[in-house]
Amino acid sequence: MAKAKSLVIVESPAKAKTIEKYLGSGYKVTASMGHLRDLPKSKMGVDIEKGFEPQYIPVRDKAELIQQLKKDAKSADTVYLATDPDREGEAISWHLKELLELPDSKARRVTFNEITKKVVTESIQHPRDIDQDLVDAQQARRILDRIVGYTLSPLLWRKVKRGLSAGRVQSVATRMVVDRENEIQNFVKEEYWLLDAQLSRLEGGSFTARFFGKGEKKMDLKCREDVDAVVDATKDAPFTVGSVKRGEKQRSPAPPFITSTLQQEASRRLSMTPRRTMSIAQQLYEGVEIAGQGSVGLITYMRTDSLRLSEEALSAARSFIGERYGDRYLPAQARRFKTKAGAQDAHEAIRPTDVRLTPELVRKDLTQEQYRLYRLIWGRFTACQMANAIYDNVSVDVLSAGYTFRANYSELKFPGYTAVYEEARDEESDEISSPLPSLEEGEQLKLDKMLPDQQFTQPPARYTEATLIRAMEEKGIGRPSTYAPTITTITAHDYVLKEGKYLRPTPLGEVVTEMMKDHFADIVDLKFTNHMEEELDGIEQGKAAWRDVLAEFYGGFHQEMEQAEKDLDGVRLKVPDVLSDERCEVCGRQMVVKKGRFGQFLACPGFPECTFTKPIVVEMPGKCPKCGSKILKRTSKKGYVFYACERGTDCGFITWDVPTKDFCPACGKTMFKKSGRGALKPFCVNEECVNFVPEDKRGYQKKKKDAESGEEKKPDAKKASSKSTSSKSTAAKKPAARKSAKTKE
Repeated sequence: MAKAKSLVIVESPAKAKTIEKYLGSGYKVTASMGHLRDLPKSKMGVDIEKGFEPQYIPVRDKAELIQQLKKDAKSADTVYLATDPDREGEAISWHLKELLELPDSKARRVTFNEITKKVVTESIQHPRDIDQDLVDAQQARRILDRIVGYTLSPLLWRKVKRGLSAGRVQSVATRMVVDRENEIQNFVKEEYWLLDAQLSRLEGGSFTARFFGKGEKKMDLKCREDVDAVVDATKDAPFTVGSVKRGEKQRSPAPPFITSTLQQEASRRLSMTPRRTMSIAQQLYEGVEIAGQGSVGLITYMRTDSLRLSEEALSAARSFIGERYGDRYLPAQARRFKTKAGAQDAHEAIRPTDVRLTPELVRKDLTQEQYRLYRLIWGRFTACQMANAIYDNVSVDVLSAGYTFRANYSELKFPGYTAVYEEARDEESDEISSPLPSLEEGEQLKLDKMLPDQQFTQPPARYTEATLIRAMEEKGIGRPSTYAPTITTITAHDYVLKEGKYLRPTPLGEVVTEMMKDHFADIVDLKFTNHMEEELDGIEQGKAAWRDVLAEFYGGFHQEMEQAEKDLDGVRLKVPDVLSDERCEVCGRQMVVKKGRFGQFLACPGFPECTFTKPIVVEMPGKCPKCGSKILKRTSKKGYVFYACERGTDCGFITWDVPTKDFCPACGKTMFKKSGRGALKPFCVNEECVNFVPEDKRGYQKKKKDAESGEEKKPDAKKASSKSTSSKSTAAKKPAARKSAKTKE
């Protein structure tokens, strides 16, 4: 077999498979599987005295892959470095060039904003040199984060707790969550009142109007006395329609997705974590097997903060919309969106590579997650090129005793872009909006009832993953590629806890943040962090030297570090225990929440005198279908979640399916659903019931043990039931875990 003339190196096998299909037999496409050279894990790996010289080494477990790439590169005429089109991708290409010892003439850089045949073949025909400014910007970020992490983390180990970490972006994100919690705790609620008037026409028909103010001036009702004054004044006064304003309101579509808005919308609509969103988006970008077409890249590159769309994409969208929905759904001109100041414009916004590949056409070839995310991206892009939605709007002012009551109602007249997509919202409006009868100015109305409603101002809501990403983007904290890993990091290190969809700081997160604010104000200062991002952008644009930027940062940071060592000499910061509502069954102390290698558990604070521990019990909805007792959520030693009767082996009921709040209409027993994401259909597990669904019909597949990966195989119900022990028997086995947790602390 003839040797390949050209070698193309990408990052993943899926991407390699898609690109090789487009390039043909003259090219060999292979994957580097990410980074092949990096800073060492065992030490900082940066020589500060020699101008922040990085000490790169080959990734230890990729020696065989490196040797194969060297062999392939040696036999190729040209090596195309086709890693992702961003700073990190540029740096990976540079590392490959250095590691494979490729001369400049042989190493050519190509990037693909979308993996389609047209873009891939055109890019290969127009290669370029590696952009050293991009490489230097990524090197500066990597070294900067390494200096901060490898300098601060040991300090946290000595002064707070072993195993902690600090980082330039993660510490700021943690501070944002802590600051929001402090706002909530320090919030002083204020009283206010809403006052609604239930009104009816003399000829029939009623509606509700809300108190607006005195004449045309807005007025707040701050106490009961204010409400009583209005009620008393209008009690015997006539109510008259003062004005009826009718008109059209238009709503424009949201712009196409960028990284942050995709993560936010996927969190709100699909309940996907940012990390999962980016993982699924990467699959859609690299290529998915489509029947009759082979591997197809369905979306453009997903790490971007640019709203730019190519003329080709705009033209294709307008043609598709006109054919499918009609010319009425097309605006006069293609919509172009302005990218915010300071954003990178290297890539387009996130969009489908071919708008004619509708979600319905490819659904059978995608996983459920891929389909849902692709439908979101496709819908947002298509909608952004459609006509405005038009609403008929009616606003009525009702007058009585000099006061104004107002009612509004909007009704969709023309769907426009909402026929395809409508943006989700974090908070819904509490305004009254109900149909209004046909009213005329000067018409007399009858007051049926006044409805006063006492309200109190509410503190700001805790961040969700979506709102934290939005806040980070607005404040310039991090860049598109950092949002997801940052949130993953602060939750993995127990600085932030996710309760439902909301993020709350842990006592550990609060202690570490307070220490950072006291001794490393610059690191956790939002404006300073934003400034550092701008400095890195300056390196990318060739306006600053990366060593100079690092030197300027390190001078102040080193002084802060030396001062912190002096101030904290002999100090050990204590992290407050999280108190539970339960008492120790041995000594009566109030138990606290601890974390061991198998997760959280309750422990007596009297350790080592008292070693009593017990698992944290999570009670599920419904009742045990065998004996009617409570169903508890349990976790196996390897992290699998299962559900068991609270009576343990005395009952023996155990399942991997999730109990629901629904009851079977035939037998009245609790129904279950398959574990996993999405709205899954509940089923009955009672074998004596006519609605019983056998296990093999539930769509539930047990995990099988992979000899190579060593994954845990889920046991059958009989074997698993032995794990469903009572609290006492579990508690008896816990002291070892308690000691393990103590050692870690």
